[in-house]
Amino acid sequence: MRPDPQTQALLDHMAAAGAPPLCELPVAAARAALQELSRAMDMARSDVGKTEDRDIPGPNGAVPIRIYWPAAKSTGAAPPILLLFHGGGYALGGIDTHDNMARYYCTHAGVVVINVDYRRSPENKFPAGIEDCYAVLQWAAAHGGEIGANPARIAVTGDSAGGTFSAALCQAVKTRNGPPIAFQALVYPALDLSVGASYPSRSALGGGEYFLSLKDIAWISEMYFTDQAREGSNPLASPMLTADLRGLPPALVITAGLDPMLDEGRVYHERLVAAGVTSEYRCFDGTIHGFLSFAGALDAGREGLALVADRVGKAQRG
Repeated sequence: MRPDPQTQALLDHMAAAGAPPLCELPVAAARAALQELSRAMDMARSDVGKTEDRDIPGPNGAVPIRIYWPAAKSTGAAPPILLLFHGGGYALGGIDTHDNMARYYCTHAGVVVINVDYRRSPENKFPAGIEDCYAVLQWAAAHGGEIGANPARIAVTGDSAGGTFSAALCQAVKTRNGPPIAFQALVYPALDLSVGASYPSRSALGGGEYFLSLKDIAWISEMYFTDQAREGSNPLASPMLTADLRGLPPALVITAGLDPMLDEGRVYHERLVAAGVTSEYRCFDGTIHGFLSFAGALDAGREGLALVADRVGKAQRG
């Protein structure tokens, strides 16, 4: 498979810029580089009704969130809630890198979006980030009515690391007895960070020519875990390793055809279907990991955002 023309142009632009791979930069510099790349490649800003930054109680201090309300006033029931967990390898992304993604979903799905600034590695190791996400889910279920939303209709989404958190959270609420999640949209998620995890797409596509490399994945894991041999097999880190997927929320799983993470997203979708979970799968052939964040340069990115917004909106009002 070859990159589509727009993706090839983006890869050529990245190569011409001469910047080192993120995994070769200090963490602060890598965060700044991802912020700049996201800003440069993002699409036009989506307007929403209003936003508000808040701090809510978390397991180890406050968790910052940004809440987005749709501009259009609903004449019926309160709008559903969408929790957005940003990508960036558990270490690099943040509320601002995914601000426009949150705005897009708010506007086009007609939902109240909560953009979560969970604790990042390497300052905060596993499972700090996922536990912050669970705390936000609890808060949304308890206080959604206070922000004019429907706390009984909560969906989750995230890209890359945020997709991992979304999948893991849907599993965790089964064992923690809620709060219930109505829908999950997993966008090129990393679903198996166990030591020795092997998928054909990782070896075939992980050389670095398609943005994300095996070196990046190893660097991310080194920052994220204290002991990957032990923690990487925890389903909170590797949702793929959960044996029983029955009873999980309906899902949309999106992958990229040139992503080392391609196979695990596809396999997870197949396992969801085998377990009786309603799941839709869409692979965007010819493009790369992170393509939704490059929607200003890639038609595939805009199509992916539209697909998530459409399915979230329909599922939350179905």
